[in-house]
Amino acid sequence: MERLFDTYVQKLKYKVLKEVASLEFDGTLEENIVNIPKTIMPGPKPSLRCCIYKERAIIGERVRLAMGGDKSNPNVVEILDIACDECPVDGIQVTPSCRGCIAHRCVDVCPRGAISIVNHRSHIDQSKCIECGRCIEACPYNAITKSVRPCMNACKVNAISMDEDKKAVIDNEKCISCGACVYKCPFGAIADKSSILEVIRTIKASENNEKYKVYAVVAPSIVSQFVYAKVEQVVEGLKCLGFHSVVEAALGADMVAYKEASELYEKGFLTSSCCPAFVSYIHKFFPTMVKHISHNLSPMAQIASYLKRIEPDCKVVFVGPCIAKKAEIKLDTVKPYVDYVLTFEELQALFDAKNIEISSLEGECLDNASYFGRVFARSGGLAVAVEQALKEQGLFDLDFKYKPISCNGITECRTALLKASKNVLQENFIEGMACENGCIGGAACLTHGPKNKLEVDNYGKLALEKTMQSAISVLDFT
Repeated sequence: MERLFDTYVQKLKYKVLKEVASLEFDGTLEENIVNIPKTIMPGPKPSLRCCIYKERAIIGERVRLAMGGDKSNPNVVEILDIACDECPVDGIQVTPSCRGCIAHRCVDVCPRGAISIVNHRSHIDQSKCIECGRCIEACPYNAITKSVRPCMNACKVNAISMDEDKKAVIDNEKCISCGACVYKCPFGAIADKSSILEVIRTIKASENNEKYKVYAVVAPSIVSQFVYAKVEQVVEGLKCLGFHSVVEAALGADMVAYKEASELYEKGFLTSSCCPAFVSYIHKFFPTMVKHISHNLSPMAQIASYLKRIEPDCKVVFVGPCIAKKAEIKLDTVKPYVDYVLTFEELQALFDAKNIEISSLEGECLDNASYFGRVFARSGGLAVAVEQALKEQGLFDLDFKYKPISCNGITECRTALLKASKNVLQENFIEGMACENGCIGGAACLTHGPKNKLEVDNYGKLALEKTMQSAISVLDFT
């Protein structure tokens, strides 16, 4: 069945992941690695680039990333240099709309004298231009525009720049691994490293979960993905892949919200710890605010720590829409609990590599979290859950005023953190989500179109457990 993706870049990425996974499942990857580029790009004529040889070279780089990428680079996001060569690099340019007017406002406002009149038209000397944008505002014909590379425009922390060869470069000291650049690059020149091989090998080595059990922890945002099948069918599909059990990360969200509510009540001000890109953003750009980050683990790590406690030898694989989770599991506080991270894109490739048509499966129930844990998937869901936790613990009273702010995307997070750092923020709890719309807008979603938060809320309403306390009461998560 033809899969739906937003762009051909995603489809190409999927094809590589599927091919690598198929060969690994068959045990023939090693001898067939060199054939993958030709299998995906048979030629002889190119379909995307200048020549078939460049297309295959790029596929070869994608295969490398599918197999784990550059081990010497700690970042989970990498630049494919050979694929990064088609974007315009001159920032501010004069377009053909220039009428050669005699007012010359653009010339007058330029602080560096970078604009002159050549053959009755404005001309910008790029060696002098500082891209201040004053000429853009001054032009009455909107004939001057600023071209910003999609990756740079997507990166809200200014971690991407151009090197002397006009190739994109990521500053690891600034990068928060949100993955926005991965999805926005129209040439697929930026991609995330994959652990798909390690996951397959871990499942195989478990010997049908006899040597150790392999758990899949799925993010609640799964409800907005795999639209051609039901969540229950995805659950059965995961078991067909070889996972012993499928657990909701939303149960971890119930645990986290319960703890964060208590911590907020005790401290009076708190920022959430659920989004790893948001937490990384605070560490790198607002170090004075680090002390206010909740000391609780993320929902993924919280439920994984529980699984490791009851099954010390088990393996835990998180499945979700988040590239930053791949960076989170490298942290010393998380490393002992989560072994690997799979994105929804990678999960789709695994299903198809093993010829599992999930839409034809009967399905297995996934119901071990409350409504409040499940709505973590969308912006504002965490704030709602913390309020509920305060009420359930009897902390929501006249002595404590709960005033949350839900930040939808890094730009809103920055505004709230700036205010908080200057002690002018009116709210006392910052819910930070690096991706717009929350996890349902994650960089590694299968599709990135508008997601109605009601879809997530309706999924939450299907939960049998109506309170967080009832969902977590059978667990000892202290």
